[in-house]
Amino acid sequence: MRIFPKGLIGFTLLAGISMSSFADFKQSPLPYATNALEPAIDQKTMEIHYGKHHKAYVDNLNAQIKNYPELDKIDLAALQKQISKYNVSVRNNGGGHFNHTFFWESLAPAAKTGKPNAALLKQINQDFGSLDNFKKKFAEAATGRFGSGWAWLIVNPEGKLEITSTANQDNPLMDVVSEKGQPLLALDVWEHAYYLKYQNRRADYIQSFWSVVNWNKVNERYAQAKK
Repeated sequence: MRIFPKGLIGFTLLAGISMSSFADFKQSPLPYATNALEPAIDQKTMEIHYGKHHKAYVDNLNAQIKNYPELDKIDLAALQKQISKYNVSVRNNGGGHFNHTFFWESLAPAAKTGKPNAALLKQINQDFGSLDNFKKKFAEAATGRFGSGWAWLIVNPEGKLEITSTANQDNPLMDVVSEKGQPLLALDVWEHAYYLKYQNRRADYIQSFWSVVNWNKVNERYAQAKK
């Protein structure tokens, strides 16, 4: 088994993303209890989302690895950057595993979320005008994603903050997406992420999301991205 340094394109975070061989991808435990994000995200949704949906991506990815033995020498983050080499199942399930691990770490109980630090807030103000305007633009991207997908805050190749969205389980690291960058924050807008509590009210789910954004983690990711 080959062990890789922790990282996400230079990040030293995301310890939850397995860096072991692809034949042995593991789903890391949630960094909080399944009821810790209530009332924004209810316990039943978390149990199903993490315990069934995310687990299925990990299991399905592991089932595909036998077709690509060379993946024994690549980590999950690096896979995203060359996802076009592989079949649609690796793309969907590799992306699903990466995205969900990243998403869980983007959230925290309301009492532990922190705030954007000075460096991040300065960049947000520069690129979006204000924190409130950033949240508005991010919500528009999340609401406007037709069908299933994700909204992202990224550092783009020019070093600026940018909001983007991806379909299905794609993400901004993938070599197949048009808007690439280092992700700082993600929001899952697949219906399974919110339907039990919010039904078709995606906008309400997005509004509640802000109360559990793990700004401490976003600050760390931004600092690593700027190195």
